[in-house]
Amino acid sequence: MRLPPGVTPDTPGPGQESVWEYPRPPRVELVPERIRVVVNGRTLADSTRALRVLETAGAPVYFVPRHDVDMTHLREAARTTFCEWKGTADYLDYDDGQRRIGQIGWSYPSPSSGYEAITGHIAFYAGKVDEAWIADELATPQPGRYYGGWVTSGIVGP
Repeated sequence: MRLPPGVTPDTPGPGQESVWEYPRPPRVELVPERIRVVVNGRTLADSTRALRVLETAGAPVYFVPRHDVDMTHLREAARTTFCEWKGTADYLDYDDGQRRIGQIGWSYPSPSSGYEAITGHIAFYAGKVDEAWIADELATPQPGRYYGGWVTSGIVGP
């Protein structure tokens, strides 16, 4: 892959992945670790069957099966976006009566060919939830308001 001008990728250490080694178009993988999302002290999502989407230059995006998500306080948002690879995304708002978080997550109800595995899954922005866990590590959001990647010690770059 050709890097943007002025970008020098970090060299991954043992047990780390470089976002520059992720593919384009993106790849969907099973996640062997437990994924957990917490808002207001409540577990919003908890799964050992999540998927992650890996795309060049971005931190992994984690998709949790809808049946592993507490949908009680989630509502459809009035927003959609289009990804050239995955198709049209629908967004979800969170509202528990005490706290409202707009566009906390998104899903692809009818993803494009090659991405059918993420049908029925929801991704959450690590920066909009209180806690986003991958196994025993608290993830941080990928920089930038647009991106939904979760950053951990196992990821380097961009």
